[in-house]
Amino acid sequence: MESNKDEAIKAKEMAEQKLAENDILGAKRFASKAQSLFPRLEGLSQFLQTLNIYAAAERKVNGELDWYKILGVHPLADAETIKKQYRKLALALHPDKNKAVGADGAFKILSEAWSLLSDKVKRAAYDEKQNIRALYQKGAGQNPPGGVKEYG
Repeated sequence: MESNKDEAIKAKEMAEQKLAENDILGAKRFASKAQSLFPRLEGLSQFLQTLNIYAAAERKVNGELDWYKILGVHPLADAETIKKQYRKLALALHPDKNKAVGADGAFKILSEAWSLLSDKVKRAAYDEKQNIRALYQKGAGQNPPGGVKEYG
């Protein structure tokens, strides 16, 4: 088991290096390898959460960041669902709590998502520009029930 831990540490270090090189996919690949080798590796779960934000930020909708994907909520989610998800992620990613490489940048991205999606006017303008509601309602024919939780 100790050799697995050593290999996991090396994989995590490679993941951190890949993140520094802005290779998010490579970073996720090495972090996942570290997780499979030694899931309880200190700081690994926080680092994975950080990587998830960066990976979501790479996804664009009509040339802009997909703020819903960053928060991990469905575009038709209600304000309360968005608020709960933001708080959950903010607690996990806040640089005072999360010492993982890149956590401060991920927290800034998360804060931008919250700033836009928590403001009714900004959110409506974003949705209209991205044609979000029409895109999702066309496929479903109606709003999904229950405020719509996470998506991704």
